[in-house]
Amino acid sequence: MEQTWEQVKNWGRWGDDDERGALNLITPERRAAAAALIDSGQAVSCAFDLSSEPGPDNPYPAQHHMLLAGDAAHHNPLPGFEQTTDWLGIACHGFAVSHLDALCHVFVRGQMYNGFPASAVKSSVGGERNSVMAGAGGISGRGVLLDIPRLRGVDWIESSEPVTPAELDEAEAAAGMAVGPGDICLIATGRARRRLMEGPQPMTAGIAGLHVTTLPWIRERDVAVLGSDGVSDNFGPGSPMIDGWPSPIHQQCLAGMGVHLLDNLDLVELADVCAAHNRWEFFLTVAPLRLPGGTGCAVNPIAVL
Repeated sequence: MEQTWEQVKNWGRWGDDDERGALNLITPERRAAAAALIDSGQAVSCAFDLSSEPGPDNPYPAQHHMLLAGDAAHHNPLPGFEQTTDWLGIACHGFAVSHLDALCHVFVRGQMYNGFPASAVKSSVGGERNSVMAGAGGISGRGVLLDIPRLRGVDWIESSEPVTPAELDEAEAAAGMAVGPGDICLIATGRARRRLMEGPQPMTAGIAGLHVTTLPWIRERDVAVLGSDGVSDNFGPGSPMIDGWPSPIHQQCLAGMGVHLLDNLDLVELADVCAAHNRWEFFLTVAPLRLPGGTGCAVNPIAVL
């Protein structure tokens, strides 16, 4: 893993002060080319509904409270103007909320992407470096979907058989396209479909993801953003740390490569639509909140075919 870390790191590639990481690969030219992919105009959300109910994979549910409601008596500060208002609180990280990980979310030996110290993420204000504000202008470009369950002929894959580089190559070939620089690469494991069919699963049951040998593949393709219906990392019941790296995809993508991650996506509809069109590339847009210091943000990625 240490050799892989040195092999895939992008520190200094876009300058010593860079905080955008691989988002730099989404150039205006690539964004315009991605927009030109729109044909039918069909739009597909890749996010789960925010849940305010606790569950096996959702120990910190969203907090949604009504401040003004239509069925309750209340003081109306503007007589004659009837309205409803609410309050929302979200713990975005974890295994339930569809979210974007900022580059300050994970450290390796006390450093985050581009060598900035962990101490730059303050308990008072959050990330002074590598915050979610790197995506303040929106993240949009060519999205590609690699559907591993479809490749294997199953509804979902198990954590006992993580996704290999060879399978990523096979999924590219089956889709008739190649993942390239600046792409937002979504890798389906079938977790969202399993959740739909069997309900939420506890994390102790395992969560399927990528084998660590896929890290050079991600770097060689120059992926700008990596997303999954899981969390990209593969966690099996009782699986040990890999050479002392407990979450190697997160650690090496975020802290090493500067590749932002999209976790807990709902890829069921997108996979079905792509299969129906026999087309696995599309225009994808993600609009994180402008949250100074944020280590991540709940998002609703939209694919347009």
